[in-house]
Amino acid sequence: MSAPATPKVSRSHTLPLIWVVPLLALAIAGWLGFRELHNRGPEIEIEFAEAAGVDAGKTTLEYLGVVAGTVEQVKLKPGLNGVVLRLRLRRSAAGLAVEGSHYWIVHPEIGFSGVRGLDTLVTGVRLNVRPGHGPKTDHFVGLDQTPPPEVTDEGRSFILRSDRVGSLSTGAPVFYREFKVGQVESSWLATDATAVLIRIHILGPYVGLVRTSTRFWNAGGFNFKVSLLGAQLRDTSLESLITGGVGFATPDTGELAPAAESGAEFPVATDPDKEWLKWSPKIPVHSLEAGGEAKPKSGLLNELIK
Repeated sequence: MSAPATPKVSRSHTLPLIWVVPLLALAIAGWLGFRELHNRGPEIEIEFAEAAGVDAGKTTLEYLGVVAGTVEQVKLKPGLNGVVLRLRLRRSAAGLAVEGSHYWIVHPEIGFSGVRGLDTLVTGVRLNVRPGHGPKTDHFVGLDQTPPPEVTDEGRSFILRSDRVGSLSTGAPVFYREFKVGQVESSWLATDATAVLIRIHILGPYVGLVRTSTRFWNAGGFNFKVSLLGAQLRDTSLESLITGGVGFATPDTGELAPAAESGAEFPVATDPDKEWLKWSPKIPVHSLEAGGEAKPKSGLLNELIK
């Protein structure tokens, strides 16, 4: 009787379980690294006078509510007269790295013109941008404050001359019969420092309301007067009481004055005369709120403001 064959023992080359976790972590890290490199856009530098609240690796740049980049470094300028932020834009936001783009730091702002950036009290400051349309560049000088809103319609801008700014800060509304028809764009001191000049923008459908004889007044804030004849509280809308604003009216005595040209200058009264509040000239407007459709300025709107 022959002896049984000796069995052959083979060992399969299996990967020890102890290596599974590190290899999986390495694969995930590799994928994240590849995705980061794939999404990386250009690097830019922005100069600011100061950068309170900005943290490298945390503070983000946002555009239209979407994260467009992250601050990678915060450093002092060589002359110690400012700071430089180095940002890495996302690939989809590369179009922001062009001349004409304006960057600013969003801080909480509470004033007569409204409340802005209040969420940064919880989330921390962030950067915002208004895109330009020039050639590519990687160096910018940031704005010290939030820029005025962009004007996107075909309205007109006018200049108001006032003794002081008061509640007529950027973004404050402009009212006609307590109906909002525009807003304050910006303000600055006159070249001789004798007055404050305030630029307002009237929306396209309502530009015909401003005539060469129009009177403007400060319609915002709380105004309570006491005299021998008794006490008087300014009659104003709730919005203007809270946010401030400008009111205006046009005389209806005699022939209607011609429409004011863009850039025309008007004085601003502290309070309206009683007769101004009674003026009610018939001036055609093409209001969208009335169910109309916006027309090009070259057509119907020109006829309305003649």
